[in-house]
Amino acid sequence: MTINKVLTSLFDERLAGLVHRSASDDTAVRHRHERFLVSRLATGLVTMAALPPYLLWRGVPSAIEAAAFASLLLPVMAAVILSRTGSLWVAHAISSAGLSGLVVCLAAMTGGPSSPAAVWLAVIPLEALVSGSWRATVAATALAVVGVVAVLLSGLWFGAEPVIALPVNLALPVFALTALGHVAAQALEHLRNEGAWRERLRSNEARDRMLLAAIDDLVTWHDDNGRVVEASASAIRLVGGEAASLHGLGLLKRVHVADRPAYLNAISEVAATGRPATLALRLHVDPSAHRIDRANLIHAEMRAHRIAGAASAGGMTVVAVTRDMTGHHRHAQELEASRMAAERADAVKGRFLANVTHELRTPLNAIIGFSELLSGEGGMAIGPERQREYAGLIHQSGHHLLDVVNTLLDISRIQSGNFDYKPEAMDAAELVRSCCNLMALKAGEGQVTLRANPAGPSEIVADPRACRQVLINLISNALKYTAPGGGVSVGLTRETDGLEITVADTGMGIAAEDLPRLGTPFFQAGSGGYARSHEGTGLGLSVVQGLVGLHGGAIRIESAPGAGTLVTVTLPYAGRDQDTPGGPAPITTALRGATPKRPKVVTLPLGLFDPEPVHGAVAASDLTTSVPFRRAG
Repeated sequence: MTINKVLTSLFDERLAGLVHRSASDDTAVRHRHERFLVSRLATGLVTMAALPPYLLWRGVPSAIEAAAFASLLLPVMAAVILSRTGSLWVAHAISSAGLSGLVVCLAAMTGGPSSPAAVWLAVIPLEALVSGSWRATVAATALAVVGVVAVLLSGLWFGAEPVIALPVNLALPVFALTALGHVAAQALEHLRNEGAWRERLRSNEARDRMLLAAIDDLVTWHDDNGRVVEASASAIRLVGGEAASLHGLGLLKRVHVADRPAYLNAISEVAATGRPATLALRLHVDPSAHRIDRANLIHAEMRAHRIAGAASAGGMTVVAVTRDMTGHHRHAQELEASRMAAERADAVKGRFLANVTHELRTPLNAIIGFSELLSGEGGMAIGPERQREYAGLIHQSGHHLLDVVNTLLDISRIQSGNFDYKPEAMDAAELVRSCCNLMALKAGEGQVTLRANPAGPSEIVADPRACRQVLINLISNALKYTAPGGGVSVGLTRETDGLEITVADTGMGIAAEDLPRLGTPFFQAGSGGYARSHEGTGLGLSVVQGLVGLHGGAIRIESAPGAGTLVTVTLPYAGRDQDTPGGPAPITTALRGATPKRPKVVTLPLGLFDPEPVHGAVAASDLTTSVPFRRAG
C-alpha cells in the first residue's frame, strides 16, 4: 500500500511537471491537459511496445505500413507540443491528424472505400467535441473530411483487391463497436473529471463564502467602470445593508460625495494598469449596522487589486477589500489632540512662570527696598510720617504675596481633588447679605453703591465656605472695575435647574476680543502684557470656576464695553453627588445688550498648567481677592 502511494505520488508529480504553466492556475484546464497527456503518451507507449513484434512477424514493412506507424507517433508529438506551448486545440488537431492517417492506412489495406475501418473517421470529430474546444472540433472535422477523400482515392491507387482481406460481416461490427466504445470511454472520462472538478469548485466556493462571512472586512468585485458585480456577506456588518444593495452603483452612493472622484479614479487606475491601490474614504452606514458608537458616517480604507485573467472573470476586473478604520482615525485624532494640548500646556507653563515671577518680584522689590530705607542703610534720615508710609507699603506688599500664594494653593487643591468640600443645608439669602455687609466698607471707599436683593430665604445644599469665597471674589471684582458713582447689585433667583446667584455691575465692561482669553491664569481684560490699569493677579476667576465646579454648577457671563458685566452662577439645589468628580464649571459667554443667541458652552482649564482655552470665554472681569496696594517706584 505504501509502495502504491509512493508510485502514485511520483506519477502525479511527473505529470504535473509536464503541464504548461499557463494551465497551472485554472483547475479545469489543468485537468483537461493532464487527461490529454496521459491518453496520448499511453498510445505512444503501446505503439513502441507493439512495433518490434510486428516487424518480426511481417518483416520489412511496406510504405503504407510505415505511414500507419508514423501516424501512431503523431499523438506523442501532440503531447510534446501541448507540454511546450499549452495550446490544447493545436495538440488535438495533431492528434486527430494522426488518427485520421491511421484510419486511412487501415482502410487502404483492408478494402479502400468498402473497408470497415472507415467507420473510425466518424469518431475523429466526436472525440474532439468531447474535449470542449470548438477550434479542436473544427480542425478534427476538417481532417476527417480529408480522410474520407483519401479513403475514396485509395481504391484507385491500390486497386479493388485489399492487401489484408477481412470478412466484412465480422470486421464491420468490431470496428463500429470499438469506435463507439472509444467515444463512450472518452465521454465518460470527461464527465467524470468534469463532475469531480465542479464538485471541488463548489466546495471551494462554499469554503470561500464561509471565510468571507467570518471576517468583518467587506470584499467587493468591480468592473472597469467601478460598478460592483459581487459583494461579500459582511456588508451587513460594515454598512448595515445587504450585499445585493451594493451591486451596481450601490456602493458608490454610500461613498461620501467628496471621496467619490478618488474612489472611481482608483478603481479605473487599478483596472487599467494592474498596480494595486490603497485609498481612504468615508462611507454612509445604516442604523442596522448596530455600531457601538452609533455613527452614520465611518472612515474606511480600501485596498484594490486587479483580478488575474480578468477577461474571463465574468466581467469582474478589480477586487477590493474595505476595512473599517473609524477606531484608528479616532485614535489618531486623539493623539493629535493630545500633542496639541501638550504644546499648549507647555506654552501656558511658560507664561505662568513669567507671570508669577512678575507678581512675586514686584512686591518683593518693594519690601526689600523700603526695608533697606527703614534700616538706614541708605544713609538717609527718614521722618516718622515717611516711616509709617513705608511700613504700610511693606505690609500691603506682604499681604499681596500672601494672597497670591493662597490663591495658588486653592487652585492646586481644587485641581488635585484635595479641597475640603463639606456640603450642608444653608440659606443662600443670608450668605448674600453677610457678604455684602463685609464688602460695604470697600464699596464706600470706592464711592460705589452696593445693593443686596435676595428674594427671601433660599435653602440650598452647598459648602458655605466655598460659596462665601465665590461671592466675595465676584463682588470684589465688580467693585474694582466700577467707577465712582456706579453700582453693584447682588441677587438670587430660584429657577427650575437650580439657584441662580447674580452679580451685576455698571463698570467698564469687557471687549469682545478679550472674551476668548478670560479665565486664563494671570490674564486681565483690557491689559496689555504687564501694563495693567487695575491691581490683581488674574487668578480669581480660576478659583471661582473650580469652586462652582465642586458643586456641579455652571457660570454665565454677559458683558460689553460701557454696558457693565453680569455674572450668573447656577448651583443645584441638592448639591453635587459625592461619587461624581467635580471638574471645572462650564462657562457660557455673551455680549451684554446684544441680540440673544444660543451661547457656546466652554469648559475652561482650572489648573495653572492646563492648556489655554481656545474657544469661548468666561468673563466678567478679573476676579481676585487680593488687597490693592501701591507699587513702589
